[in-house]
Amino acid sequence: MELLHGATEVSVTEAAQQGVARLVADAEHGADVVVTRRQRPVAAVVSMQRFHELETAAADLRDLALVLARTVTDTGERVSLDAVLTAFGHTRESLAALPDDE
Repeated sequence: MELLHGATEVSVTEAAQQGVARLVADAEHGADVVVTRRQRPVAAVVSMQRFHELETAAADLRDLALVLARTVTDTGERVSLDAVLTAFGHTRESLAALPDDE
């Protein structure tokens, strides 16, 4: 899957000639720009909207991976909260006695 499908590629030299202001203006208008060095992508300039879309997609993929991992490894066995607390040397009362972090 290509995250920046249809992005414009420019070399580092071309990017320097265009200037940061031009690259940013292009990104603000929705153009994704991939900066390359020796034909290898080394950086991307995208709008904040596109950046947030990419962050959201990454978070969704992490959540999906977690769900899939849990589905594959689920044995059906359930453990009570009290058993987990005991395994870590606590009780509900000992947790309630801890000071609140501010």
